[in-house]
Amino acid sequence: MSDLTKQPAEEATKEAPAAADAPPPAAVDPRLLVREEGFAGYLKDFKRRVRGGELGSLPVIIGLVVIAIIFQVKNSSFLSADSLANIGVYTSGLGIMAVGIVFVLLLGEIDLSVGSVAGVGAAVWAVLSVTNGVNDWLAVLIAITAGIAIGALHGFFFAKVGVPAFVVTLAGFLGWSGLQIWMMGKEGSINTPSGSVVENLTGYYFEDKAAAYGLALIAVLAYAGSLLLDAKRRKAAALPARPRSEILLRTGVVALIAFVVAYVLNEPEGARGLPLALVLFLAVLVIADFVVRRTTYGRQIFAVGGNAEAARRAGINVNKIRITVFAISGMLAAFGGLFIASLSGGATKNLGSGNTLMNVIAAAVIGGTSLFGGRGKIWSALLGMLVIQSIQQGLNLLGMASEIQYMITGAVLLAAVVIDSVSRRTQKTAGRT
Repeated sequence: MSDLTKQPAEEATKEAPAAADAPPPAAVDPRLLVREEGFAGYLKDFKRRVRGGELGSLPVIIGLVVIAIIFQVKNSSFLSADSLANIGVYTSGLGIMAVGIVFVLLLGEIDLSVGSVAGVGAAVWAVLSVTNGVNDWLAVLIAITAGIAIGALHGFFFAKVGVPAFVVTLAGFLGWSGLQIWMMGKEGSINTPSGSVVENLTGYYFEDKAAAYGLALIAVLAYAGSLLLDAKRRKAAALPARPRSEILLRTGVVALIAFVVAYVLNEPEGARGLPLALVLFLAVLVIADFVVRRTTYGRQIFAVGGNAEAARRAGINVNKIRITVFAISGMLAAFGGLFIASLSGGATKNLGSGNTLMNVIAAAVIGGTSLFGGRGKIWSALLGMLVIQSIQQGLNLLGMASEIQYMITGAVLLAAVVIDSVSRRTQKTAGRT
């Protein structure tokens, strides 16, 4: 064999070990390439998520659309300015309480005391402000602080003593109801003074059209800014980020919804403007969503809800998380109780009873928060309450009895839990727990 023939063979023999020693190319998760494929990639990813049981808020959004269509066909005033304003106002108090329940459900626990805590919060405000002449704002602050203390007490017995949350909050449901009745005295009710802070919670409307349109503009700009900032951070970390086209599409959808709602609240004849209650509810949602998604504390809540023992071994103070979460639930329950007092015209010994607890828990679950912990979003409270209140508003317009409302709401709640259970089972089957 000639030297020319030997030389390439020898070189190939020398390069072979080097090639054998080279590490194999890193496997790329196809999910990370979705955004690089454009909208076709998102469609593919959406199909994959549905097959894997990751439904997110899709069922409840479809449900809202169906509810709106059905009731609008049955009664053309369902989507009127007055009807939408009522939905927004009546959603706010219970919706704020539902936000607290979302925090608790993320831990995989339950709080059965929120109705009683709401009643105590309203009673504390009424006794201090109306009966004893304490400054209105100070009385509101004390009422909310009382809710924090009650929630923290529940959390202490659960986290430190080891009493199951179901038992602790059930005891609270009974005990705080007794305290509420005792505080209200023989009369059993205290009317809300005209012009008071609590009355204005649901009775005040921003009549200036600039308020509704301005809030819509702020919401759209804030949403677009958050998407752009998130994309910038992901690019800086060498991670796939949303393309500008998707950011524009998402922002456009939010802008359409926000400005249509602002138009309906402002323009038609008889429109009262933007309700203060809706503004406060949205503020609570935004703050709570930021805490849960953008802070270390929020990530620790998900960790504890997903696996408390693993979270403990990772150095998370599980007891602290549990106590503070129940304190948040108590705080929002007391705050929501003030909204209920505003709507009903005063604090009563029965405030927070009846179907209050059912609606609050149902809203969180219907909105997409899992009963099994570690999965859910703060905006579930808004979506769930919109479903419940839309059903109630539509049935009221049709003159349906309250028992029909209960049956339909119960059926929707059962459907939400079934969807959640099937979704989790599908994810386990697909290996995506």
